[in-house]
Amino acid sequence: MYFDLIDFFRNIKLVDIIEFLGTFAFAISGVRMASTKNFDWFGAFTIGFITAIGGGTIRDLFIGVTPFWMANPIYLWATLLAFLFVLLFRSKVVRLKYTFFLFDSIGLGLFVVVGTEKTLSLGFAPWAAVIMGTITGSFGGMLRDVLINEIPLIFRKEIYAFACVIGAIFFTIGHILGMNLAMNELITATIVIVIRILAVKFHWHLPILKGEKSNE
Repeated sequence: MYFDLIDFFRNIKLVDIIEFLGTFAFAISGVRMASTKNFDWFGAFTIGFITAIGGGTIRDLFIGVTPFWMANPIYLWATLLAFLFVLLFRSKVVRLKYTFFLFDSIGLGLFVVVGTEKTLSLGFAPWAAVIMGTITGSFGGMLRDVLINEIPLIFRKEIYAFACVIGAIFFTIGHILGMNLAMNELITATIVIVIRILAVKFHWHLPILKGEKSNE
C-alpha cells in the first residue's frame, strides 16, 4: 500500500487530482446523508465509499477495465478523510442541508469530467463518452439514495442527471475541437455545478410524465 501511494503521487495527473477531489466530495455527501439516518460509523463509511466509487465502478465495468479504486487505495483514504471531516465538523456539516447539496454538486461536476475523459481516451465514440460521463456523475448518488431508502435524485424532477449530460456533451465537443485539456476540464465541471445550483435555486425541472389515474 505504501508503494502504491508513492507511485500515485509520483505519476499524478490533473485528472487524478480531479478524481480524488470528486471522491472526497461525494464521500462527504454520502456520510452526511447516512448520519441523518443514524447509521453507525461503519455504515456511514460504507455509504460514503459507495457514493464515491459507485458511478465510476459501473462505468469501468461497461468499458471493460479494472474499476479505478481497485488499482490504488488512495480512494479508500479519500473516503476515510471525508468520514473524519464529517466527524470533526459534524456540528456544522451534518446540520446544514446546504452542505450536502454543495458537496454533492461538486462531486457531480468533477466525476462527469473524469468519466467522459476516460471513455474518450480509450477510443470510444463521443455518444458513449456522454453516457459514461453521465453514469459516472450520477449513479453513485443513486446507489446512496437506494441504500438509505430515499427516492434517488436522478428520478426526481430536479435537474441532476441532465446537468451531467450537458457537461459531458460540452467536454466531448471541446475534446473533438482540440480545446486545452485543463481548460476543458475546468469549464465542464463548472458548467455542471452551476447548472445544478441554478436549477435548485430557480426551481428548474424537466417536464413530469404523468400517468392516467386508475378508476379503481
